[in-house]
Amino acid sequence: MTEPTPLANYQSYKNLPPLAGLCTIKDAIQPGLSVEECVRRLKRFHYCFVRMHAILTARITAEPIYELKMAYSHHAYLCAEHVTALRQRISEMREPPLGLEVVPHPALEAFFDEIRNAHSTEEILFGIYSRAVSALLEACERYIRDTHPLADAPSQRILRFARLELCDLIEFGQPAVVELPIANSTAWNTLLENLLEIAGGVDGINPVDEPNLPRIYSNATYTYDPIPKRDERFQDLWNQGVNAEAFLYSKAYPPNAKALMMMYKRIREIDVPEMMASIIVQTSGKPWNYYRDLSRQLWDEARHAMMGEVGFVALGVDWTQARITYNWSYRLNTECTPQERHAVLFFIEQGLMPKSGKRYEYEVAHESGVPIMGTIQDFDWADEVLHSQIGRQWLVPEYGGLLPAMKYGDECWSRILSNWATVKEKGLTSHENWWPGIYTQACIAAKRVPDAKVLDFAETNEAKRADIHRGGLVGGE
Repeated sequence: MTEPTPLANYQSYKNLPPLAGLCTIKDAIQPGLSVEECVRRLKRFHYCFVRMHAILTARITAEPIYELKMAYSHHAYLCAEHVTALRQRISEMREPPLGLEVVPHPALEAFFDEIRNAHSTEEILFGIYSRAVSALLEACERYIRDTHPLADAPSQRILRFARLELCDLIEFGQPAVVELPIANSTAWNTLLENLLEIAGGVDGINPVDEPNLPRIYSNATYTYDPIPKRDERFQDLWNQGVNAEAFLYSKAYPPNAKALMMMYKRIREIDVPEMMASIIVQTSGKPWNYYRDLSRQLWDEARHAMMGEVGFVALGVDWTQARITYNWSYRLNTECTPQERHAVLFFIEQGLMPKSGKRYEYEVAHESGVPIMGTIQDFDWADEVLHSQIGRQWLVPEYGGLLPAMKYGDECWSRILSNWATVKEKGLTSHENWWPGIYTQACIAAKRVPDAKVLDFAETNEAKRADIHRGGLVGGE
């Protein structure tokens, strides 16, 4: 049969852009990928985002460098969102059962196993940002070129967003890799390139039949490290010498000083991603949306820590002079099950919902007279309302109601007794009162005479449990 000749002089009405602006008629009359080929490639993209989400999440706790800990929290969340979008799109394309848990190619599995098992921060940076993200971006761009722009417009849209955020990851990762280069990386770099070649790239174009896959790090079994790590800027990691909640909720102190203490509370939330990562990594068998929702919450908590960092800078204070401890994440990660950790987090979140919680912090921030404080607490409050709903969705049904869930969280947290005396006796900390130093810095920056009563604040967390109703957080929100 002779192929028909397209209309040479076809015009849209009044020369308006045709086809909803998706493409030209000339482009649209060319065939694109089949549904089967689209699904095959999209499944591989899905697999890559799942693996990157898992690798980044698993690294958050043990990554000592603060900036990377925060970036991994963000990028893991972005990966989770793209997993969610791809799962939805694949389900729309005549594909029951979806088969989304199937490994698309053993070499692609080995590629991500190698990055997951890498021994150093430098290697993980290189593997994720210089190899995995770059390869996935290249494959997404090829898909956008190859697929039909009109028939497969829903996939095009999803991958345009993916491409945008993969470029953001590369924009972060490239300078990070330059600043933290791998020493003697040739063999491992070559291995990653070879594995991608055997897999036919991320999208599986022309894979190679290779029964004996080379491996270096992933010959060993992977073990998740739940012990929080911090870089050298974080001092005195067991210090419980300043009870931030006692200061904040006292009527004796002015709003401008309370705003400074709230910024300490915000940056202290670095320990929530450290703890929540362990819940995500060590909890299996949940629906995908459970991991997506917890990844969103984890990212929000990382944002809160960075908002605290910004607040300190705005107030003219060196945050490294405060004692931002890991007592909370360390103890929950080592003394509680993932289910117990989640219950404790939920219990604390619910305690922040009354007027004495996040609304109070928001009001204090506005009374402080520092505009950025109001912005920080406004969004912190909004985020915590969302988090309380995430907990109600995923935790409450398991215990038959809100009150039983709260009771279980309370019981779990009650088993973590104060270690104030223990860590002091072991010589891990003297519980130094660091508050006068940072308060004085803030007063100098604001050209304000220090308030003697504020300067003298010295209440500690001795014998206190980590919720606002029983004396103040050791860590957490």
